[in-house]
Amino acid sequence: MRQADISRKTAETDVQAVIDLDGCGEYDIDTGCGFFDHMLAQLSRHGLIDIKIKAVGDLHVDAHHLVEDVGITLGQAFAKALGDKKGINRYGASCIPMDESLSRCVLDLSGRSYLVWNVKFPTEKVGNLDTEVFREFFTAFAQHAAATIHIENLYGVNSHHIIESVFKAFARSLKAASETDPRLNGRLPSTKESL
Repeated sequence: MRQADISRKTAETDVQAVIDLDGCGEYDIDTGCGFFDHMLAQLSRHGLIDIKIKAVGDLHVDAHHLVEDVGITLGQAFAKALGDKKGINRYGASCIPMDESLSRCVLDLSGRSYLVWNVKFPTEKVGNLDTEVFREFFTAFAQHAAATIHIENLYGVNSHHIIESVFKAFARSLKAASETDPRLNGRLPSTKESL
């Protein structure tokens, strides 16, 4: 059972995340940030990961702490649910359109944390969220899931479409990388025999 239940509580946020990597894309998400909830729902549905998140934070300051801490908590949950990583594909890549926008995500569940972020937004906000918080989410996820993630928006003019295409590409890449291949016979996908 590739599941995890992780909590994170600080003076700024309180986050509870439950995931099932072998789910069917069901979600129950409440962060207090409507657009962020919408993006996390995309991650669940298009990654076929069951996700439950309840998060509260100091939104009277801004959404930065909340979004980053959700990234930390989800990354930790993902790493825990992956377990020893035996038999997984390890790599995932996806290129997803959203109307005029096209984004690509390529990732490696390598055990090494790294984020390459080549995404520029034409606006400073999407809904009530500063667009810069999305880089913080993916940085936090990469660090705590111990994953190498390359995300690039190839083109687009609408910030909503850009970030939605990013989340969908990320979801499909995570799905591909975390799925198991029976031909590996439970071995690690590494000649080092370590991830």
